[in-house]
Amino acid sequence: MARDNKPLLRRARVRTLAVSAAALTALGGTALAEIPASGAGKPKGNDVSSHQKNVDWAETRAEGGRFTYVKATESTTYRNPYFSQQYNGARSAGLVRGAYHFALPDKSSGKAQAAYFVKYGGRWKADGWTLPPAVDMEYNPYSKHACYGMNPAKMVGWITSFSNEIRRLTGRRPVIYTSARWWNRCTGRSRAFAASHALWVARYSSSPGELPAGWSYWTIWQYDNGSGSLPGDQNLFNGSVSQLQRFARG
Repeated sequence: MARDNKPLLRRARVRTLAVSAAALTALGGTALAEIPASGAGKPKGNDVSSHQKNVDWAETRAEGGRFTYVKATESTTYRNPYFSQQYNGARSAGLVRGAYHFALPDKSSGKAQAAYFVKYGGRWKADGWTLPPAVDMEYNPYSKHACYGMNPAKMVGWITSFSNEIRRLTGRRPVIYTSARWWNRCTGRSRAFAASHALWVARYSSSPGELPAGWSYWTIWQYDNGSGSLPGDQNLFNGSVSQLQRFARG
């Protein structure tokens, strides 16, 4: 995801202005500035956080952007100070947009983080312009404990709790952002979510590659970590623009 510059813990986050070789390896490839051939013709999008500050959304639209995800919250203590400009500005420029939450499962319960997220940006409505709320599940950027000190059963329980509360509050299941390597390691290759949760897969390579356990289809693919034509990270939607709007409507 696009990284913030005002951290919860001084924001020693991976994939800021430069991505370490280790982080890229964990995501299964190298950064790509151009759209991979396997994604030709698919709607382009991006994701942003406070690192991008006030985004020029008209320019983003002119560069081909059709959708975006904006970071809203992290844990239960951080809110993106640029959220309103980014979220509302994207809609004003004609982009389908949604909000995402960076999960820190070792800080508080899934239910508590879901409630905080919805309160501060993670709402949804069936207007065709609002993407379902998304949760960012990835390596712990603050500790050597990649899986936040949780065994697979506890991690699956945390994600289930987060998902159930999001559905209760918004009527939608969250999109799950993750990489195959993190998911298979930290959830024990859980297949519990694939049938009911759209996948936003992170892999910086020429193809999405092998997907996290359970999924046979990706909805969004993050293929680049910030070197493309759009602000922040570069994404593709697996369908047409009309299908993107239908996905937003639910």
